[in-house]
Amino acid sequence: QVQLVESGGGLVQAGGSLRLSCAASGRTFSGYAMGWFRQAPGKERALVAVINLIGGTTYYADSVKGRFTISRDNAKNTLWLQMNSLKPEDTAVYYCAAGSRSNWALYYHAPGYDYWGQGTQVTVSS
Repeated sequence: QVQLVESGGGLVQAGGSLRLSCAASGRTFSGYAMGWFRQAPGKERALVAVINLIGGTTYYADSVKGRFTISRDNAKNTLWLQMNSLKPEDTAVYYCAAGSRSNWALYYHAPGYDYWGQGTQVTVSS
């Protein structure tokens, strides 16, 4: 079992920045790929970014590429999402997720993950 808790969301003006964090429980954090997803009202939960077990490989959705950065510190059992140049369309609840499967492609979609946090609200004003 893995427990994930997101924090760092809030209200920010367009063009601003936020840094989200995800604290993971347990002693096997390094055994999971980690992802950030977001869900806006009336929308499907969509991938934001993925990072592999060690942290050397990442993938970003086209909508955030060049603006967001995913990172992890396995020693601290923590995942981060640095969000820069925020746009109103980035407004959503952001979720941290963990997956233990070996096929990288599975992590592009929500069903590929085993554990989820409760989410943190990010609101970007115009």
